[in-house]
Amino acid sequence: MTQPIYLVGARGCGKTTVGVALAQALGCNFVDTDHYLLTTTKMSVADIVAQEGWDGFRRRESGALQSVTAPGTVIATGGGMVLAESNRQFMREHGVVIYLRAPAQILASRLEAFPEEGQRPTLTGRPITDEIVEVLAAREALYNQAAHHVVDATRSPEEIVAAVLAALHTAHAS
Repeated sequence: MTQPIYLVGARGCGKTTVGVALAQALGCNFVDTDHYLLTTTKMSVADIVAQEGWDGFRRRESGALQSVTAPGTVIATGGGMVLAESNRQFMREHGVVIYLRAPAQILASRLEAFPEEGQRPTLTGRPITDEIVEVLAAREALYNQAAHHVVDATRSPEEIVAAVLAALHTAHAS
């Protein structure tokens, strides 16, 4: 597998956890676009948003996507990466896009269980469950539009990796 693999989905769907395991299974590199931004800018997502607004953050996020795209890389994208049509198109043209889909209630319960995982400023200023429902409703079609494969992300990371590998194998065999 030499094409980059992009993992898309909402906060809490497991892009980083699954991405690390998937990269290990494939013998690939792993990059998380949010972590890449943190390392290269020395600022958190919250800091970037505070200084440059969401538009500034989204521009930096698009730049990060292009910077980390390389053969043999599994890339966990920020939850809003799909908002820009250019990002959806870029990912579809340069690799395989996997949407890790989970219902809002599961995402919210994961984020409440591990609040440090979602170190992002609120998008709506509302409680996490309400925000996830709203954000997922707005982005679901974009995740589906970007994806070559949709995988159920409600299972264990091991099961999700197995499902991704099966989807990649099926696509490669056809």
